[in-house]
Amino acid sequence: MDSSFTVLEQLTDLDPARVANLPQSTPITIRSVAIFSRSESETLIYVGTGGGKLILLSVNPSLPDSVQFVQLISISSRLIEAILVLPEIERVLVLSDGFLYLIDWQLSLPVKKLGFLKEVTAIARRFRSESTSISSEIRENGNSSSEITEDSAEPSMSDTHCISSSFAIAVVGKKLVVIEMILSDNNVNVHLKEMPAFDGIKAVGWVNESIFIGNSNGYFLVYSETGKSNDIFTLPESSRNPKLMPLSKGEEVLLLVDNLGVVIDPQGQPKGGSLVFKCMPDGVCQLGSYLVVSGDRKLEIYRRNGECVQSIDVGKFGSSGLILGGDETGKGEMVAVATTSKVICYRKASVDEQIKALLKKSRYREAISLSVSLELDGEITKRTLSFVHAQVGFLLFFDLRFEEAVDHFLLSEEMDPSEVFPFIMQENRWSRLVSPNRYWALHPPPAPLEEVIDAALARIQNMVFLKRAGLDANLDEGFLLNLPSRADLLELAIRNIIRYLVDSRNKELSPEVKEGVDTLLMYLYRALDLVPEMENLASSDNNCVVEELELLLNNSGHLRTLAFLYGSKGMDSKSVSIWRHLARNYAATLWRETADHGTSNERKAAEEASKILQFSSDEDLVLEHLTWISDIDEDLAVTILISEKRTKQLSPENVLEAIDSRKVAIRQSYLQWLIEDQECDDPRYHTLYALSLARSALEEVAMGSDGTERAERSNGSLSEDCIDEVANDRYSVRERLQLFLQASDLYNPEELLEVVNDSELWLEKAILYRKMGQENIVLQILALKLEDSEAAEQYCAEIGRDDAYIQLLDLYLDPQNGREPMFTAAVRLLHNHGESLDPLQVLEKLSPEMPLQLAADTILRMLRARVHHHRQGQIVHSMSRAINLDAKLTRMEERSRHVQLNDESMCDSCHARLGTKLFVMYPDNSVVCYRCYRNQGESPSTNGQFFKKNVSFRPGWLVTR
Repeated sequence: MDSSFTVLEQLTDLDPARVANLPQSTPITIRSVAIFSRSESETLIYVGTGGGKLILLSVNPSLPDSVQFVQLISISSRLIEAILVLPEIERVLVLSDGFLYLIDWQLSLPVKKLGFLKEVTAIARRFRSESTSISSEIRENGNSSSEITEDSAEPSMSDTHCISSSFAIAVVGKKLVVIEMILSDNNVNVHLKEMPAFDGIKAVGWVNESIFIGNSNGYFLVYSETGKSNDIFTLPESSRNPKLMPLSKGEEVLLLVDNLGVVIDPQGQPKGGSLVFKCMPDGVCQLGSYLVVSGDRKLEIYRRNGECVQSIDVGKFGSSGLILGGDETGKGEMVAVATTSKVICYRKASVDEQIKALLKKSRYREAISLSVSLELDGEITKRTLSFVHAQVGFLLFFDLRFEEAVDHFLLSEEMDPSEVFPFIMQENRWSRLVSPNRYWALHPPPAPLEEVIDAALARIQNMVFLKRAGLDANLDEGFLLNLPSRADLLELAIRNIIRYLVDSRNKELSPEVKEGVDTLLMYLYRALDLVPEMENLASSDNNCVVEELELLLNNSGHLRTLAFLYGSKGMDSKSVSIWRHLARNYAATLWRETADHGTSNERKAAEEASKILQFSSDEDLVLEHLTWISDIDEDLAVTILISEKRTKQLSPENVLEAIDSRKVAIRQSYLQWLIEDQECDDPRYHTLYALSLARSALEEVAMGSDGTERAERSNGSLSEDCIDEVANDRYSVRERLQLFLQASDLYNPEELLEVVNDSELWLEKAILYRKMGQENIVLQILALKLEDSEAAEQYCAEIGRDDAYIQLLDLYLDPQNGREPMFTAAVRLLHNHGESLDPLQVLEKLSPEMPLQLAADTILRMLRARVHHHRQGQIVHSMSRAINLDAKLTRMEERSRHVQLNDESMCDSCHARLGTKLFVMYPDNSVVCYRCYRNQGESPSTNGQFFKKNVSFRPGWLVTR
């Protein structure tokens, strides 16, 4: 036996004559064989002889030498040329001496001869790749039709109670005869349809609606529906023995040309590549995903890619030609090959054994290719294919081909990541998760990587020694020439296991396995000092077990990674403590984990700590670490205090108490957030914020003046840009103070005045005195200190009294404290608001020193406006009296209006005669009786007008004067 691996293994060899207890005086010559797999434990073998006998044997494919004789019958006196098993109707169709015979598949009923068909040269059953039915087509389109039952050879009507049917095709001279056999009540009804064909047909096959025929000229396709034919291809002159075989349950057809097999689809189109056989095939059958070819005293097994994987010599059983039989339904696991006197049965070897045979020879690619093809053909499940990938991966791993091994691990959906844990750490808390003895015992048990590499290197040395000694050592010389060093192998192994574990994190795993994957992944990162990967894993959502890693990371100095890990596990106190330690001990040795030098190490630590504290609702923890973070960056401290990411906000009282009194900016930012964003209405915090802003404003005003003085003393050494910057900072603080003082009503102005009273913050003082209602002081500040006439007049308008303008005028004209009168501002005031003021009061306030030319025009215009207002009042008064008089006159006229009624006058509502009844007249002159008026109440008049809602005017009522 020559084979790359075992596909077929011999089950038994038998002598049908001896099994059937035939006497030696009547020897048999085997001419045909057919196999039908009735169940997993029983396969039927039909043997046709040259004397017309049909022998039925039963074999159990699972047991060797389990042949049982079932039946022997005589079909005819001539040789049996072909046997077709028709499982749909539980019958066997036999071709002998040009006639067809129908027998039940147990050979227990009498043989029925289909006498209406003669000179039949070839038969084939129909394969269906999809659900089709042509019963009606045969009856409607057939050129001739007849019917026969097993009880009668005369034509009869088809039974209406059809259980199942089967189809076959027969070659009769130059005709094709389609045979439909219908099983009904254990009787078989037969329908025929004839179609013209070609002369000399030697091979025939039927798939769906396509009938394939072959003669010495070539192969042709005939459509069973229409009878039309097409050429497929012509045979060369040297080839005169066509053979064809439907494959894949009717999905493909194999056409033989000498030792070449051409695969086509049911439509006659080429499909895939051709197959080249080593010998001239006498017979071909399909066994799963393999093709079994007989010829030249051998059986050859081919894969569908054309590779011959096994060759079996059967010459010892006889020197004559071989007759090959297989299960045409595609379900069987057996083939039978017959010589003239013996039948040899072969069963398909276990798929596992086929794959293991390749793996034992380190033919990994072939094993995977075989498994993939078996999975595509449905012979193994996807789960088994995943198992093979994992098995190949382990074998490659122990061969030090780590990258290829992990590639196969990743292709295995069934492999559990826990199976690689022993490579990282032999004894660990996840050892019990590893399934023992899960594979085919083709590789050693997993061990730490150092041991695996050392054992493999020692094995390689032994194989090199054996090869030098002239022994076959199965050594991969290409790999040996490029063998890396032990250190490189170890690093390569670790990197590839890392690749596998990283991919495994995306799988659905049990919680324990997830813990093992992430924890051991951190071990491997640390082994290669992959700091960025360590920190990314520790800072992301992970399943690392802290207890397994904290001592390791602490001893190795990977404090940043440990801090990230504590933070991801909610251990905020430990994490922030490490960041504080790193910030205070920022020597290069402690910061060797990071290569980013763009930001100070202290600030990096503060930033990471702030990310944790922004989410923390632990007030003690936040306030404990606030000081050192604020020493590094006050903005980070503010961000922590005002963070809204935490579930519970910090106590303002405790926060303000914890803030260093020197950290004014932090205090102000927190109070501003508390008041503006949190809408706090506690007067204490409003007062504290205002006081803090006031003190900052005073300090920056003083600094600004000092800076200007220094610039003057240094002869301009302080640039104008610097002076502008100081000024902008000062104004920004003052603006914030002024806006807050104007917007808030909750602070205590008296406390603020105590702070700013002796300063130059006059606008702030004005706002505070205004809050206190000190109008005179506010006007003094606006008019005299700030000299803002517009703001002073605006404030008078807000007061809303004329005496406020008089008071402001008095301040302009008599500023006191030795100041000159502000005549221009006084004239502006009189110009804008003088018309509304009392001239007497204005004249009394005017100073004798005021130049006449400044006030003359304004006073004249004020007096004229006064006279104009007086006269306007007189006109309005007179017009009002006239309107009042007109209204009284009109009312009198309406009341004196009369209406004349006679005996024919009727009520406009009920149309009854009024006579002497009381009546009512509406303003629109409609008249109704008093009863209708009372009934209608305030309803509209008879003309539809509602005088209570819609007031009516008559032209005489309006004032015309």
